[in-house]
Amino acid sequence: MSTKLYRAGQCLAAAVLATMFASSSARSAEPPTPAGAFDRELSRIFEKREYTAKTMGDARWIDGGRSYTTLETADTGMDGEENPSGARDVANIVAHDTASGKTSVLVAGSKLVPPGAQKPLAIDDYQWSSGRARLLVFTNAKKVWRRKTRGDYWVLDVASGSLLRLGGDAPASSLMFARFSPDGGRVAWVRDNDLWVEDLATAKITRLTATGSETTINGTTDWVTEEELGLREAFRWSPDGRSIAYWSFDTTGVGIYTLIDDTDSLYPSVKRYPYPKAGTTNSAVRVGVVPAAGGDTQWIPFPGDAREHYLPRMEWAGDSQTLVVERLNRLQNLNELILADVSSGARADGGSLRPIFRDEAKTWVDITGEIKTLAGGRAFLVESEKDGWRHVYRVPRDGSAAVLVTRFEGDVIDVVGADEKGGWLYFAASPDKATERHLYRCRLDGTATRAGAIERVGPARAGSETWDLAPDQHWAFHGFSRFDEPPVYELVRFPEHTTQRVLVDNAALKAKIAERVTRPVEFFSLPIGGGVVLDGWILKPREFDPAKKYPVVVHVYGAPAGTTVVDRWGGTTALFHRALADLGYVIVSFDNRGTPAPKGAAWRKIVYGTVGDLSSKDQAAAIRALAAARPYVDAGRVAIWGWSGGGSNTLNAMFRFPDVYKVGVSVAPVPDERLYDTIYQERYMGLPGTNAEGYRTGSPISFAEGLKGKLLVVHGSGDDNVHYQGTEKLVNRLVELGKPFDLMVYPNRTHSINEGKGTSLHVYSLIARYIREHLPAN
Repeated sequence: MSTKLYRAGQCLAAAVLATMFASSSARSAEPPTPAGAFDRELSRIFEKREYTAKTMGDARWIDGGRSYTTLETADTGMDGEENPSGARDVANIVAHDTASGKTSVLVAGSKLVPPGAQKPLAIDDYQWSSGRARLLVFTNAKKVWRRKTRGDYWVLDVASGSLLRLGGDAPASSLMFARFSPDGGRVAWVRDNDLWVEDLATAKITRLTATGSETTINGTTDWVTEEELGLREAFRWSPDGRSIAYWSFDTTGVGIYTLIDDTDSLYPSVKRYPYPKAGTTNSAVRVGVVPAAGGDTQWIPFPGDAREHYLPRMEWAGDSQTLVVERLNRLQNLNELILADVSSGARADGGSLRPIFRDEAKTWVDITGEIKTLAGGRAFLVESEKDGWRHVYRVPRDGSAAVLVTRFEGDVIDVVGADEKGGWLYFAASPDKATERHLYRCRLDGTATRAGAIERVGPARAGSETWDLAPDQHWAFHGFSRFDEPPVYELVRFPEHTTQRVLVDNAALKAKIAERVTRPVEFFSLPIGGGVVLDGWILKPREFDPAKKYPVVVHVYGAPAGTTVVDRWGGTTALFHRALADLGYVIVSFDNRGTPAPKGAAWRKIVYGTVGDLSSKDQAAAIRALAAARPYVDAGRVAIWGWSGGGSNTLNAMFRFPDVYKVGVSVAPVPDERLYDTIYQERYMGLPGTNAEGYRTGSPISFAEGLKGKLLVVHGSGDDNVHYQGTEKLVNRLVELGKPFDLMVYPNRTHSINEGKGTSLHVYSLIARYIREHLPAN
């Protein structure tokens, strides 16, 4: 048996297992017809994937935006046909004239058939060289932790039709992050934690670094930097193609975590990797510049301890002599933008370094998107919350005072693009409703527009939007969706935002969803006392009767890394909740204080030092306020469930407020915050050595004695992110306290618990079954 359910503190495990997995027909409390319909619906959602929305696929802007390319097959059109590996089996790469829509085959699939093969390469990703003389194809991709970043790379010479596999005699699927040089004549990549360059005319391969090992990582990143700072491809070609700047990590001294695989062989195997837990030793990180033809690396001489700082962002500063680097201290409350002159060699005294912007906070500073360079490197765009909102500042290269660009009372959610010729900054925001995402613009110099400080771009409608601007800023791929409406993607003229043509309409899925959505989701604002108002949404049963009392299921995240209350396509999780609602439940979700909603820095950072405490208080207050305002809410029958940070907050709810919550399902939680990684946990909590009480107060395990209701904890034993170790410590504590609970372990699954046939369906069926058994709707 590959998965086992244990009822802690009880000896009759077999009997419990039989009870938990008894068929619906054997339960008198569950009418067979609704239960059967529910099971079929979950199969459609998670097994048959009938509700999967189509996306824009692999579109790439070319010619500055006058055209774009897509991957197409004769049968499936723009999206291509996805094979089991996730790559696309492609017939042709097609060019689309942006204005007219006229198409032409740019690269026929027959050109992508390797010697001796029968079929074209299955494409995981692709990129064009300058002038489209060459095409770089990423294929045979394999996962490195969460993402497919290791595979094979082939280069097609478009004119001659020659197809070259990069890497020479490198083993299959051993190259990472291949990128063309600016002139398209060479490609750099990472292999075995070293940086390499291949000349495409001669196939000569040059190894630029030779220190790569289990403890030295060049050109890519350590585990924690990838996970928490979003940095993976850790090198940058200089504009003139003569140099490459890259990150290097020394993991010596970082604690080694061991994952045990009990299921894939006769004897257990182990996987070991450096994982710095809160308060422990970090990697030492540095940035260097190496000649692309080979030679010694010139290291940037940042002062201080390299293990007590992060270098989350780095780019060439508009020329090939200067780097612009963000340097963040370990406490993550001081971030500096620094210019590093590499033209004449780095001075040991640090004289080649010049800070031009300083962002400091009493709590933490957020690291957001890439550094954006303006005016050929004469200025840079950075984001800061120094005035209480997340705003964009224009930082002059000469070190003079930064200029506030986005002058409005609201948060910039994301920078979409900068039109330097027209003098506009485009960004996502929602100053009037934090549950939506829309496009705005303002003047790049920070002056007022005709409409005021900022202008809304596009039609005024509820929902959330996405944009991919063409390089010439005249066009954009625009996406729009709502919680109950799958996304529609269209090509729009910019900035008029008029639709040129619809690219993906998801019409069939929209019609299928319409059959399910007899009662649309309701978004609302809920005062919970003390002047605090939370955003929430609610799903009601198909046969809702306002005169009845309904049990409530709360879906929670509540941590600083994400929100749940956003009016955009909810996908499989929303459909799961809707199916559950139709069994006779009211499903709700709230974004408490401390979540990254666009409500200002004070809203987000009020939780600093005690993450987990205020979130549970806000969530419990929300249930009480909802029950007081809506008579159909049965405050005596409340369940709560969540994943990751939501799993932690489920434990917080069950342990701290047992009078409110009767049933909880906690998936992949962090019961003890000392067990999570340095970058995430220390950002919001500081160091355990100086904030021991905060870590105790924020950790659910500290309050386990409060458990009274029914609790199911779910975890994957192969979780490299939130370690199963934390759940085992929680099990020990609950056993010590004599608390009955239930545990489900998925062997060798990661944090997403979706590996292996049937796993996703099993997880969600288990969550629903536990709620239905212990909080019946009837």
